[in-house]
Amino acid sequence: MTEMATRKSEERMNLVIVGHVDHGKSTVIGRLLADTGSLPEGKLDQVKAMCERNSRPFEYAFLLDALKNEQSQGITIDTARCFFKTEKRHYIINDAPGHIEFLKNMITGAARAEAALLVIDAEEGIQENSKRHGYMISMLGLKQIAVLVNKMDLVKYEQTVFEKIVKEYSEFLGHLGVHPTAFVPVAAREGDNIASSSLRMPWYEGLTVLGQVDSFTRPEGNLDQPFRLPVQDIYKFTAQGDDRRIVSGTVETGTAKVGDHVIFYPSGKETIIDSVERFNAPETTEVHADEAVGITMSTEIYIKPGELMCRADELKPNVGRRFRANVFWMGRAPMIAGKQYKLKIGATKVATELAAVESVLDASELESNHNKQLLDRHDVGEILLETHRPIAFDRRNDIEPTGRFVIVDDFEIAGAGVILERVTETDSIFDRQIKQREFSWEAGEVSPADREQRFNHKGKFIIVAGEPGSGRRNLAKKVEKHLFDQGFNTYYFGITNQFGDLDQHGTIGTIQRDRQIEILGELARIMTDAGLLFITTLTDIDEFDLNKLRKLNEPNEVFIVSLGDPALGSSAIDVQIETDPETDAAVRKVVDELTSQQVFMDFSI
Repeated sequence: MTEMATRKSEERMNLVIVGHVDHGKSTVIGRLLADTGSLPEGKLDQVKAMCERNSRPFEYAFLLDALKNEQSQGITIDTARCFFKTEKRHYIINDAPGHIEFLKNMITGAARAEAALLVIDAEEGIQENSKRHGYMISMLGLKQIAVLVNKMDLVKYEQTVFEKIVKEYSEFLGHLGVHPTAFVPVAAREGDNIASSSLRMPWYEGLTVLGQVDSFTRPEGNLDQPFRLPVQDIYKFTAQGDDRRIVSGTVETGTAKVGDHVIFYPSGKETIIDSVERFNAPETTEVHADEAVGITMSTEIYIKPGELMCRADELKPNVGRRFRANVFWMGRAPMIAGKQYKLKIGATKVATELAAVESVLDASELESNHNKQLLDRHDVGEILLETHRPIAFDRRNDIEPTGRFVIVDDFEIAGAGVILERVTETDSIFDRQIKQREFSWEAGEVSPADREQRFNHKGKFIIVAGEPGSGRRNLAKKVEKHLFDQGFNTYYFGITNQFGDLDQHGTIGTIQRDRQIEILGELARIMTDAGLLFITTLTDIDEFDLNKLRKLNEPNEVFIVSLGDPALGSSAIDVQIETDPETDAAVRKVVDELTSQQVFMDFSI
């Protein structure tokens, strides 16, 4: 055998087979196994003998029914993996359940697949799950799909029956943007058009099922796509003077090498790849799709887990907080507006809310419902989602792995979806909440001007930001004491008093931290409205956090002091001070800037 022939015989492809209950998926698989000689020796005769002993007619589906309860119920309960081979390649076929209760399992089966077989009973026709499965395949981005119109023997191999199903199902799938590679009329039990062309259907001139799967092209993989590495964590080693930050994660798509210019999204931080780090592995200068790696940078930039690392010379991802998506809802409770969910995409975990429902497809009807404003279990919806902070993502049609997501509700995966496009944030849920708060805000008879005259200063939210060990807490307390001694109404809020680990680097999740930032902003709104110089400290804070705090504190202002914090851009900072500064000089610098911004009524302090 030549080297080329050897490679071909070792080629593998993942298939998924789906279909409504009793439409014959298991029979199709059993026939494929039998007709390709892929069964263990004697297995076919063993099953036939068992059927004869039990006075049951032999069914090829019995070859797959390893569990007794599956045989008694006549339902394939879990995703089973079977193997068969042709002269061209080896196949792994994932038998995804057809019963509505097991659609969640189907997602697991289909997500591994490179092509799909979808089985429809010629006599029963297109059923509810036939449409749901079509929708799921479209969401999972499978492009190679063969629809097998099975049980043609029950309709006397009539061409008109086949053509009617082809017409109706093509129209339905076309609505979803799915275009099957082929429709194949089969009678799996009889072997018609499975491995050899059927003499009973001379009107069909297309490929058999085996011919069709052999005609599928195996995707080249993710190497040819733009480079995407979701950052899972950042490690910093301080022993023996090693101050490198090692960015770790698994490459989803593409390739990169030492010397490549890379950008992290959503932060937009840029640097050059300095080295590739692997544990107990040969040295290398390149990383490829599906590899788990560590990467160091030529310049030490500050990034957070959940960012998306991309090459600067390739397609940029989308960055934003709102996007249009197709979602298949599996949660016990409906998906509703006003409730917070967890969205997981790549290494990112972020709070999200339902911004709008544009249409709902029960998946058993061709027409969409444009009036429904929630998703019930097993609904498929085209919706707008809004995350609580910007995330980086791709459209499903551009780069599939970074265009898929799941939604978690009460610690369970309740929804699976794909991103269709980014949507401009014209009026976010967060902005509407702020407007509603201010509209409902009840003021007393003491005006802000009255407080300014009494306290001799404006209310101000003063944030001292910096990494652990930067001296931010000491400076914040000294500023409070200095202003208090000058007769001003000031208060230092120890962040751990209310939030525990909020001020500790990297110890809590993004979603919990975002919620605590919101609480802090609401507290600042009250304290500054009372006319206080409200002082606190924060670490691990970025410009998005600051912008959120500014909005939450409106109409009062935020004043930012940064102690060498690399996460903050210069435009967001009022006072920049070196790490661990000389206290008196740093306090004077802060007070001077507050004075220049006319926070104090008496400028002679």
